[in-house]
Amino acid sequence: MNTFTLFHVALSLIGIVAGFVAAFGMLGSNRCRTWTAVFLWSTLATVVTGFMFPFHGFTPAIGFGLISLPLLAAAFYGLHARKLAGHWRWIYVVSALLAFYLNFFVLIVQSFLKIPALHALAPTQQEPPFALAQGAALLLFVVLGVLATRKFRPAPEPA
Repeated sequence: MNTFTLFHVALSLIGIVAGFVAAFGMLGSNRCRTWTAVFLWSTLATVVTGFMFPFHGFTPAIGFGLISLPLLAAAFYGLHARKLAGHWRWIYVVSALLAFYLNFFVLIVQSFLKIPALHALAPTQQEPPFALAQGAALLLFVVLGVLATRKFRPAPEPA
């Protein structure tokens, strides 16, 4: 693996770890400022660096990146410019968690491609173990999203 690929993967993994901390913080109405910043910026950097890989034609990775960019823009805008006021609170939660889910989805895909034991279970990613992993992730993120949208009510920012 070359240095750029390692950098891209590291950014993605940092975003995923920080994303879990920030997402579970939402359940307790905790902004987790540092973890949230690390999550949003590393996820954005993951998307941007993903566009820098050589490619031939449209790929699912490019599609996910094109979906993630406006989601991250909405999350940044809702959090920083609108300070989570009014409907921007749930827009922030939904957009941040959708961007997080897309990054996690790619982690599962890449894990089944690159980790020999997982690849043996689902070499074409059409097999039940792959579908089960993606289904479990989707269920986790739907439940997390519903709960976070209901429970994330942080105190207003001081003036």
